[in-house]
Amino acid sequence: MTSEKLKQNVEKALEEIRPFLQSDGGDISLISIDNENSVKVRLEGACVGCSVNQMTLKSGVEMTIKKYAPQIEEVINIVA
Repeated sequence: MTSEKLKQNVEKALEEIRPFLQSDGGDISLISIDNENSVKVRLEGACVGCSVNQMTLKSGVEMTIKKYAPQIEEVINIVA
């Protein structure tokens, strides 16, 4: 998979999960894809101070990204 296709797939995954985050007053942005196996994102809005954001990141965001891009091994939240 080309890096552009990988980025498109990761963006598709984020678009799938974004409505759930936005319904709780949050959002998510793609920061980077490193070595074609690590995705860095930034949780925003209400997600920043949410006590379950790590669970959301692992069970929601990471799982959805891996559905679209199985070669991704980890998703990391970059705190502003």
